[in-house]
Amino acid sequence: MSDKSPTEIREAMWKAMAASPYVMLGLTGKHQHDEPMYAVLDEDADSEFWFYTKRDNRAAEGGPAMVQFIAKGHDLFACISGTLTEETDTALIDKYWSKQVEAWYEQGRQDPSLLMLRFDLDSAEIWETDQSLLGKLKMFTGQTIKGRDEAGNHAKVDV
Repeated sequence: MSDKSPTEIREAMWKAMAASPYVMLGLTGKHQHDEPMYAVLDEDADSEFWFYTKRDNRAAEGGPAMVQFIAKGHDLFACISGTLTEETDTALIDKYWSKQVEAWYEQGRQDPSLLMLRFDLDSAEIWETDQSLLGKLKMFTGQTIKGRDEAGNHAKVDV
């Protein structure tokens, strides 16, 4: 297997998140459990994504936050740090509004509890577990997997 550059691994993360945008989100240093959220991605934005939530949500106050992501096929894992802030651009709130989002708000788009949070990425640590054939063979036979060529790729990227 050839080594991938951090840029290629980062692009793989975005592609995997687009296919399954479910993440675990938590505020950093608040000693609260993370919670599952649906990340709203924009193909034109590569350092931010959004969450619809309610004003009484534990993440509503914003600030430093972490997102944990596992791809559908369990072949990519990411830990993403960044900052949550309230999104006040009504055009963006409207752009991603859907019947699925509306189902969570009793008064629809006009619900006073509606809050959209923007997650501005700072850095990420990403693991790809695309093992080589030799790595898979060793795993199935209980042999020690050695080195990146047998285990997959790993990158730390700043956004």
